[in-house]
Amino acid sequence: MPNTDTSPQILCVGRIYCDLVFSGVSRMPSLGSEVFAENVTLHAGGGAFNTASAFSALGRRTALCGVLPAAPFQDQILQEGRSMDLDLSLCVPASVDASPQITVAIALQGDRSFLSQKSGAAFPCPDLSAPVCRSVKHLHIGELNSLCETPEILDLARQAGWTVSLDCSWDDALLRQGRRISELIRTVDVFLPNQQEFEALEASGLTPESGPLIVVKQGAAGAAAYQGQRRVHVAAQEVEVVDATGAGDAFNGGFLSAWLANEKLASCLENGNRYGALAVQSSGGAGWTRENGFVP
Repeated sequence: MPNTDTSPQILCVGRIYCDLVFSGVSRMPSLGSEVFAENVTLHAGGGAFNTASAFSALGRRTALCGVLPAAPFQDQILQEGRSMDLDLSLCVPASVDASPQITVAIALQGDRSFLSQKSGAAFPCPDLSAPVCRSVKHLHIGELNSLCETPEILDLARQAGWTVSLDCSWDDALLRQGRRISELIRTVDVFLPNQQEFEALEASGLTPESGPLIVVKQGAAGAAAYQGQRRVHVAAQEVEVVDATGAGDAFNGGFLSAWLANEKLASCLENGNRYGALAVQSSGGAGWTRENGFVP
């Protein structure tokens, strides 16, 4: 599905990681023991990068804004971003004293666990006068924590007239502050937590009415959308899971592409489930785009 417009329609902001993905693991390692993986791969990662890649693969011109991981991982991000046809002009290098921003992902029993290192700010707040911003219509924020660090991005989006979507991403401290962050979530158009994140936020005060549209990614159970008192659920298709890393981000791209086209909620959920299912059948957060012929 080639991109025919050269100006970005979507801007994705958030932390950019380099992912070390271990698969073919018999169990999680415990203290004092060692576990061997059948495979390990290195990929660009983070919610902003993966969702940007999904948007681009689905035919929407997309820009990425974030701080690149420190050496030696910066080149991996730039190479993959260019191969995904992303506009990287708003990405900035890490400071000279920054530690590498990486994630170790362990895929096991159809799910995955992460160990991540954050370093410095997630992303620079873009300048609306920058050429890349002039044609943007939608802003996607890769994780709730990055929004909490840079809340002024919402003022910028409203000034520009952009719609806004927000993923959650697991953060122990933030997920215990449901009532406080409910106010923040109400300011976005679409909030996209997974089931575990949604339940943690509910336990601390979040309600389905906390945002204009809350979309809960439920893995093998599909996905549900809450819009006020309305709830819509769509089941997922059964597929063999290789690596669940980035499945939620692929869902984001599928759901939001349909939502931006003003499709019905059920169709948006079906589209999200479709691309989430493709993502779990390959290794790495954006690997499905190449394996299924979306990216030239």
